[in-house]
Amino acid sequence: MKNSLPQAPGPIGVFDSGYGGLTILNKIREALPQYDYIYLGDNARSPYGSRSFEIVYKFTLEAVDKLFEMGCHLVILACNTASAKALRSIQTNDLPDIDPNRRVLGVIRPTVECIGSITESRHIGVLATAGTIKSESYPLEIQKLFPDIRVNGVACPMWVPLVENNESQEEGADYFIQKYINQLLQKDPEIDTVILGCTHYPLLLPKIRQYMPQPIRIVSQGEYVAESLKEYLNRHPEMDARCTKKGGCLFYTTEAEEKFSESASIFLNQPISVKRISIEKT
Repeated sequence: MKNSLPQAPGPIGVFDSGYGGLTILNKIREALPQYDYIYLGDNARSPYGSRSFEIVYKFTLEAVDKLFEMGCHLVILACNTASAKALRSIQTNDLPDIDPNRRVLGVIRPTVECIGSITESRHIGVLATAGTIKSESYPLEIQKLFPDIRVNGVACPMWVPLVENNESQEEGADYFIQKYINQLLQKDPEIDTVILGCTHYPLLLPKIRQYMPQPIRIVSQGEYVAESLKEYLNRHPEMDARCTKKGGCLFYTTEAEEKFSESASIFLNQPISVKRISIEKT
């Protein structure tokens, strides 16, 4: 494939299974406003959290291929499930054949790196999709850096559908938000820091804060991913040179343009233009 990919510098690609990655994109654009971006949401096949490793890997690779074809040399998987289930395989097995000079980065490692300086009790919780919890990516990565930290996680299978269906601020969401928070704190009452291990979850923050005991710190990923990307581009000037810098951003979805545009405009607090594309391999 690498011979047919565009070689001129291009935008930074940001991929998510749906709307959640917009919370990452927002923070990245705040930290690095000079770059161009392409956001791709696979809303038509969301949520990813309940899908198998094989399916998530397939869907994620299709999205990465599409973003490479659209001119991106660097792609951020702004999706914890994709980062947990597909990132390592794509980096190790696929990039050498696609184009060894292109890069795919995830959101789990940048989030984990900040935890040691935040928790005081050394007990943390993770609220994430079933797929991310099952992968044990957070406990494994945290243990590598901070072996003294105890990690407990709870899957929140209803949270992504609440966001994707614009029900995140409705009264019906309260039951499921309180339910999963209580399950986590029952596992370990000493938790003083909770990672929102899905990029959709910051869109539920008002209600999460309502039911999370106040002393507990809530870690939302966007600012940490943005700072990590900034440092990455500083360390890799060769990759920085492959990223165009005009301050633009294009939005693509695999679902109906109107639905994505309406919802994304609410999340971003500004109107956007979006195009529908297909990323499935035939």
